[in-house]
Amino acid sequence: MLLPSSAKLLRRPGQLTVFLSTLSLLGGCAGFSADGGFSAVAQVAQDRLAKDVAWQRTEQESASAAQRVKELLAAALSVDDAVQIALLNNRGLQASFYELGIAEADLVQAGRLPNPTFSLNRARQGSEVEIDRGLTLNLARVLALPYSKKIEQARLAQVQREVSLQMLNLASETRKAYYLAIAADQTMSYMQQVKQAADAGAELAARMTQAGNYNTLQQAREQSFFADAKVNLARAEQTQKRCQEQLTRLMGVSAGPTAFKLPPRLPELPQHLQDLQTVEQTAMEQRLDIQAARLSTAQLAENLGLSKASRFINVLEVGASRNSYSDQAGQRAYSLTLELPLFDWSTAKLAKSEARYMQAVNRTAELAINARSEVRQAYQAYRSNYDIALYYQNEIIPLKKRISVENQLRYNGMLISVFDLLADARSQISSVNSAIEASRDFWIAQADLEMSLLGRPSSN
Repeated sequence: MLLPSSAKLLRRPGQLTVFLSTLSLLGGCAGFSADGGFSAVAQVAQDRLAKDVAWQRTEQESASAAQRVKELLAAALSVDDAVQIALLNNRGLQASFYELGIAEADLVQAGRLPNPTFSLNRARQGSEVEIDRGLTLNLARVLALPYSKKIEQARLAQVQREVSLQMLNLASETRKAYYLAIAADQTMSYMQQVKQAADAGAELAARMTQAGNYNTLQQAREQSFFADAKVNLARAEQTQKRCQEQLTRLMGVSAGPTAFKLPPRLPELPQHLQDLQTVEQTAMEQRLDIQAARLSTAQLAENLGLSKASRFINVLEVGASRNSYSDQAGQRAYSLTLELPLFDWSTAKLAKSEARYMQAVNRTAELAINARSEVRQAYQAYRSNYDIALYYQNEIIPLKKRISVENQLRYNGMLISVFDLLADARSQISSVNSAIEASRDFWIAQADLEMSLLGRPSSN
């Protein structure tokens, strides 16, 4: 771009058109994509979750998602169904998708040339008339255009990873809420049976006391057990409602818990577990938060390079002007405006960029160290909870059932009383509840382990 040629632009409109067309090539042909950068997020949903996700920007897309959700809610929900509903129906996730639109708009803006400035001034002194016309362009922004586009492209990729992490975190939280809700249903159902048995025992004890076959202490024990059973049932109902509402919020179901049905029991424990070494290696290869941190650090390195390259060029403008007079020939001129770094050498700006870059480097290293620790911790919980749940399933509960069968045989042979039978039932309550909790804790630990392999969303 030669400045003398710029001086001729105002008197040759054809050259002005060619000049501006040449500048437009520097900005490329950047425009908005058809999907707003969403395809990368949708691909993550397919690769990591094997689920569909939709950015509902039109009424047709919203109606299609609503129909899919309605179909899934028609039957008893599996954990995969619950996750799919959350991905399609959670309003918070839909809001996060618009971060992609913001980042893409910044990318498009970074690829566009700055608008030129046109000035017109008319002065009159007696019979003499002077008309000044000028056209200026911020040349510094034009020269920085390729760097700006590269920075915003990296930022869009970073936003895509952050949004993907938010989506994966929603899926993980939905899984955990699903298992919590089923476990709460199981516990409440069992506590209802306990209350019924306690009610029958208390009523029988009252009748036998009236008949003189039972003393006051024995009756008080049965009545106390009935009172405890009522309180425990009320607490189980509270927990059930809380867990159901949590699942409702994550799935975005406005109709409440009555809109969906859950299976009566938690899934059976798996036959095989994952290996720690494989899990840790997988996490380092595919955690999106580590990828996003590395990308952010690279972006700051680009910013640092741009700051070093432009530290002495804060203002650089090129312009052309033409002055017309009523009584003499017109004047043509060009101008170049450059800020002189006499007092501010941009050392503070450069130091700030360097500090931000080194800050990002250390945070990325910290994230990698913490990620390995999180995976090991999640795996330990996963393995430990599996062993506990399996022990309840294979040892403790079968032993309790054997004791119950033996007591039933003794009762049939009139070797023990009905109250001995009720006492045995009371002793099983803690074991059954603990078995349900152990199975629940394993499935929650598995969801945490799966999320530790994918990463954690940024807290800011």
